[in-house]
Amino acid sequence: MSGVFVLRGLVAGLILVLNTLFWFLPIMLLAVIKVVLPFNLIRVPINKVLDAFATGWITINSVSQRLLGCSHLMVSGGGKLDLQGFYMVTANHQSWVDILILQRVFNRQIPFIKFFLKQELIWVPFIGLAWWALDFPFMKRYSQAQLKKRPELKGKDIEVTRKACEKYQHAPVAIMNFLEGTRFTQLKHEQQANEFQALLKPKAGGLSFALSAMGGKLQQLVDVTIVYPAGIPNMWDYLCGRVSQVKVHIRLLPIDNELLGDYQQDAEYRAKFQAWVNSLWQEKDQRIQLMSEGVGKAGSN
Repeated sequence: MSGVFVLRGLVAGLILVLNTLFWFLPIMLLAVIKVVLPFNLIRVPINKVLDAFATGWITINSVSQRLLGCSHLMVSGGGKLDLQGFYMVTANHQSWVDILILQRVFNRQIPFIKFFLKQELIWVPFIGLAWWALDFPFMKRYSQAQLKKRPELKGKDIEVTRKACEKYQHAPVAIMNFLEGTRFTQLKHEQQANEFQALLKPKAGGLSFALSAMGGKLQQLVDVTIVYPAGIPNMWDYLCGRVSQVKVHIRLLPIDNELLGDYQQDAEYRAKFQAWVNSLWQEKDQRIQLMSEGVGKAGSN
């Protein structure tokens, strides 16, 4: 039986690699044109084609993963989604598998999702350059020690967010923000000693700035909760089909003007926004407990 799992993983991995290579060249050619001709008259239609290419890449990945038995998705909650909408997407973050799950669930349901990524990921072969071509923002995190030595670095990640959001003003978009800022592990959770049972502390600043930088264009928050009933998997386990079931809950929340403000300068707004994010996280923490216990009905995907 283990041989079947390994074979399935090799086939799924091979399809993922070949599919990536297939789309890589046309994506990079269009990216070069964007660099040479950095005008909105050129960039906007090229970005639409690039997003269509990325959607095709996700579609092939998702179909192959379903056919090869890479997890049965049980999706609950939800609401009316629109390919022409402007969304902020948040989710708890446990594994690289989260990204493939989010792509499977939301492909062709909302605009192509743009993820905020760590700067080091630009060096991932092929994928890193493709993310760059698709205008994924790369964030460089600085430790407290680095900021103490070089105070001028403070706020650099906010500036990256602002520039990224400027590019997203001209066409429907879904912006992904993992509020925890990193993948959940039991060690990180213990080091934080926070109030949540299954989550790390949420970082409200980046979310607030992205919402405000978009100038009120983002219409809804897509709040996603992902639960792996058998335990947090790695990518190989997922591709091999060892992750039999994944539970996903979707909740749509309006983004009204009260959620927009100056997070850095307005202390009253900052306190209210942090309280709102903490409330969101408390509800997610409770939902994870219920989903882990198998409470509630779910559809399949």
